[in-house]
Amino acid sequence: MPFNNLIKNKSKYYRIFSIGILVSILVLSGCKQIHRPVNTKKYKEPLIKVNKYLVNKDNESIKSYLKRHNLKMQQTKTGLWYKIIRKGEIQAKSNQIATINYKVKLLTGELCYSSDSLGPKSFKIGQGGVEPGLEEGILMMHEGDKAQFILPPYLAHGLLGDGDKIPARATIIYEVELIRLSF
Repeated sequence: MPFNNLIKNKSKYYRIFSIGILVSILVLSGCKQIHRPVNTKKYKEPLIKVNKYLVNKDNESIKSYLKRHNLKMQQTKTGLWYKIIRKGEIQAKSNQIATINYKVKLLTGELCYSSDSLGPKSFKIGQGGVEPGLEEGILMMHEGDKAQFILPPYLAHGLLGDGDKIPARATIIYEVELIRLSF
């Protein structure tokens, strides 16, 4: 009798197991997503127009700031504004570790961050981790140089800001001293 119960229970478990597998297969096969291509062409042109408008607006704000403060600066092809006071001989290169003293301000003059309170900043050039505009500017410097950079939003913290002291779409000013380059 116990042997017959074992066989009955075993076949019962096989049936439950088989039904479970079948249900799982049906559920998983029903989860396929239907991929419908999105027509990006209708969004592309308006987005390009908006982006050009914002870049031009940012550029006008920077030019107005330069005029108000009687500053002479140059602009790179990417849109970074810069003024470098040369002192050093060693040119900054990718993969070096740059150590800088800095002040980060908004165009309004409001101080956001400073090495006076936070200490010098060190980062590996070419590895990200800092604003793209700052990295571009550092590559134009030599150890010991001082510089001023104006980063439009797309070279700074973009559409969202930094989530702390730099608001969304903010143009920022970096006053930088490249105090050390190392490997």
